[in-house]
Amino acid sequence: MENVYISNQNELDRKIETIKRDGASKLHLVSDFDKTITRFRVNGKPVSPVIAILRDEGHLTEDYPGRAKELFATYHPFEIDKDMPWDKRKEKMLEWWSTHYIVLKECGLTKNDLESIIKSDSILFRDGYEELFKTLDNFNIPLTLVTANGLGGDVIKMILDRFEIKSDDIYLVANEIIWDEEGRFVDIKKPIIHVLNKDEVIIEDKRIFERIKDRNNIILLGDGEGDIGMVQNIEYNNIIKIGYLNEKEEELKDRFLEIFDVVITNDGSFEYINNLLKQIL
Repeated sequence: MENVYISNQNELDRKIETIKRDGASKLHLVSDFDKTITRFRVNGKPVSPVIAILRDEGHLTEDYPGRAKELFATYHPFEIDKDMPWDKRKEKMLEWWSTHYIVLKECGLTKNDLESIIKSDSILFRDGYEELFKTLDNFNIPLTLVTANGLGGDVIKMILDRFEIKSDDIYLVANEIIWDEEGRFVDIKKPIIHVLNKDEVIIEDKRIFERIKDRNNIILLGDGEGDIGMVQNIEYNNIIKIGYLNEKEEELKDRFLEIFDVVITNDGSFEYINNLLKQIL
């Protein structure tokens, strides 16, 4: 299969056979959302994460795009600086997210803005998503979405509704915005989830814990090294880590192959994952 790279085929085969032997009742999926469930490119051009649509498509106040771009220019270099200590990078990401939430409040974010955002043509799921969600539903395999999305879980729920993904077996670990009675941004619940602290996220939702506590095999989907932390607080026996490498492919491929069992480049589809599930199930 094109654009699919395996770090250690023998080890991957061993994991697949073990998970297959244990069966669907012991399996669950853990996934990032932006640029993992959603595509990185639309019509050949990179698209922004959901929160950046506020900036790029003219939502909120006139000064918002400039303020958001300034924050990006200041903090994104820290996000991708492999030479900076991990703790320092995490500190900078928390500064970025915290400052951005202040800006969102000052620029008048409302729930109506979220309703507008989800209609954007920039939001597309990867090809093969229908088959993926149908398989999970048919075999009663839970999916936990762990996302640092700056607009919180509300917008993710709206996007899933837009794509007609309806399942009681999809669980969301995300930032939670506090709204007033008129639907205006008031505050963000702490702690804040950002792209590099998913290893600190504790799945406290009793409903999620009860659903996955006996499912000791995991398939993890992500698009960055911080996504490995999504399972930091989950007990498991076997895990297959699949990473979408969306940009700087030649520069980062070796690094991704150190982190993930499978690396998918060129904004690939869910074809490999769907075939993997067929093999296992």
